[in-house]
Amino acid sequence: MATQSIGKYPIIMKDSLEKFHGNQLVFIYWHGHRVVCSPRAFPLPPEMPFEALISDIIPLTYKIEPDFENLDFAKTEVIWEIDGNIVTPDFSKSLKENGVGHKSFITFITPSLTGKVGA
Repeated sequence: MATQSIGKYPIIMKDSLEKFHGNQLVFIYWHGHRVVCSPRAFPLPPEMPFEALISDIIPLTYKIEPDFENLDFAKTEVIWEIDGNIVTPDFSKSLKENGVGHKSFITFITPSLTGKVGA
């Protein structure tokens, strides 16, 4: 069946950086933990220290996970990924200085904490 174009379709980005008033959209995901079944998105300032993810953002989202009570970032082995690349973040530096940008995807993996029933 033939189709007819009605013209050029305008692309309107509803989640562009300008729409976040100085913040950037950052996705966070605890790999293997399915109680919180999908990555969570947060509008965060690029200047925010990476440490604030651990002290403020991750507890906000993941405190309902059964393994959360055993998660101690000072003692638990954690593998960090930013946009698919394994990294060792500097917790005292900003998100931006750690390579986190608008729509970045941060995954943290805890090999010793495998989620509910090892799922």
